[in-house]
Amino acid sequence: MRESIHKYFKVGLISFMAYPAMSGGQDPDTLAHLRTIALDDYFDAVEVTWIKDPAVRAEAAKLLDVAHMTVCYGAQPRFLTTGLNPNHLDEEERRKAEQSLLEAVDEAEQLGAKGIAFLSGKWEMATREEAYQQLLKTTRTVCDYAKGKNMLVELEVFDYDIDKAALIGPAPYAARFAADMRTSHSNFGLMIDLSHIPMTYETPEFVVRTLRPYITHLHIGNTVCEDPAAEGYGDLHQRFGFPNGANDTPQVLEFLRVLKNEGFFNAQDPLVLSFEVKPWKDEDPDLVVANAKRVLNRAWALLEE
Repeated sequence: MRESIHKYFKVGLISFMAYPAMSGGQDPDTLAHLRTIALDDYFDAVEVTWIKDPAVRAEAAKLLDVAHMTVCYGAQPRFLTTGLNPNHLDEEERRKAEQSLLEAVDEAEQLGAKGIAFLSGKWEMATREEAYQQLLKTTRTVCDYAKGKNMLVELEVFDYDIDKAALIGPAPYAARFAADMRTSHSNFGLMIDLSHIPMTYETPEFVVRTLRPYITHLHIGNTVCEDPAAEGYGDLHQRFGFPNGANDTPQVLEFLRVLKNEGFFNAQDPLVLSFEVKPWKDEDPDLVVANAKRVLNRAWALLEE
């Protein structure tokens, strides 16, 4: 493409993946990491998560406002680091997850985000439909609360049997859930991640076409998911070029091609397209981020007009 990718997407970075210590909400280097991202004008958007210290959160909000960045809030660490489950069959446990998401909406608002994203919880085949109804209950409550603040609620589509083993789930099941949510809540959407697509045994074309009416946010990254004995197996968002990785420049190019063909290149209202990349062991986070930018630049350059 001759035109800049920034015309059609707000290119972002998931801060708490690039700098994993941020996932716990208490990284003493939170402000330094956010400043590094904010100083890089490659990024139009940044995805943040909980920041437990109100003073640090206030400083982060000021920093991101001054940098004039689009801010997104990922509530996934609130579940992945605590075991909370928004589709838990036990009502008390479900309410705990729901309350955490309501708190996330408040934090997101403080940080300047226009919504939150989260993931569904673990499930079992015998109780899948009961869990589905529990997730609807949680999501509707959160959407009601977010609507009062003119905010969006997004559910990220994950694997269902490899790593996170989340209820939502393969694309057709995600489409069913989104359709049910949209019957009552227009401020609900789905987030899809290129790194999760191989883990649901699907293709970018199938996922994007199946979920097209509901997609509001995009992630790109890598995964190792074919050989359970391979180093880094699972939903660990390894850098591009990682041994046995499922995604690299050709797969990113194909994802962009599908998005273009399905009408997602929108200069008037661009979606956020964020890198979800994470250092493996002692890898330098900044090198991993530079790697991702090179891959996206190359894929974009190869994309046909």
